[in-house]
Amino acid sequence: MYMKFTKEKFAKYIDHSALKPHFGENDIIRMANEALVWKFAALSVNPVYTDIAARELRGEDIHVNPCIAFPFGAITPELKALITENCMKKGATEIDMVANIGAIREEKWEFVKKDIEGVVKAANDREVKVIIETAYLTDDLKEKAAVIVADAGAAFVKTSTGYAPSGASIHDIKLLYTAVGKRIKVKAAGGIRHYEDAVVLIENGASRIASSSSIQIMKEGGFT
Repeated sequence: MYMKFTKEKFAKYIDHSALKPHFGENDIIRMANEALVWKFAALSVNPVYTDIAARELRGEDIHVNPCIAFPFGAITPELKALITENCMKKGATEIDMVANIGAIREEKWEFVKKDIEGVVKAANDREVKVIIETAYLTDDLKEKAAVIVADAGAAFVKTSTGYAPSGASIHDIKLLYTAVGKRIKVKAAGGIRHYEDAVVLIENGASRIASSSSIQIMKEGGFT
């Protein structure tokens, strides 16, 4: 038996993802308009399009959510913080970031924490969601990384970029929620294309769902 949602409530679980590498300004404008129609929680964009998203969503209850170091997380902490600061000046109201996945796998926890802390500080009290790319981690590393994300002051731990071999799973959402759900929230991402899948992830602890199939998900839920 699935949880029951109103259209408005369910839409606020969704971060509408406009992160495809071939997207240009017209695509961002189109997807911002979709976010406006459906009243999603956020529009996720690459940093270069932060100002366009902010312009299109000005005055609306929809977050402008640039994704820092997407999709690999493999830039220096200093650059992550600098890009975040620039995005905030251009109108960002939430931030996603990709953690340094190699450092997580090597358990360089001090580095991982400082990497996240720099973005959290630059975000100036706005919520930061940290992608740990669960496909490349053991369960033990997922739990440890989630704790570091919480310790660093982020608001969410997020499963995936969608560029790894696998994305969100019920197992990982349960695991992350058990590890840190009393401290921070969990965001599910990667391969979420259907309403039933989204609902099951929410039922198991996800507070936000990232998808580029947001409209399809809404329509499958019977929302128009």
